[in-house]
Amino acid sequence: MEDAKVALERWYQIAEEAQWANLSDIKVDFPSADYVGNQHYVFNIKGNKYRLVVVVRFRMGYVFIRFVGTHAEYDRINCAAI
Repeated sequence: MEDAKVALERWYQIAEEAQWANLSDIKVDFPSADYVGNQHYVFNIKGNKYRLVVVVRFRMGYVFIRFVGTHAEYDRINCAAI
């Protein structure tokens, strides 16, 4: 996963500075982001080679990273429940 380091750091930098209020705001920064239920959002990292699953608490301004892995690993999890 070393090859995703720069992309993940860039995602983190953008997310840290963001003031997202809803999915539309997230999609301004990350157009391919998807809502998968239970306040969980999925981001493609490094051209969809990796997936990042986060919980976003809009009112509190918090983002919790729940999963980082390959697309194949992502396919084996219930991303709305992690």
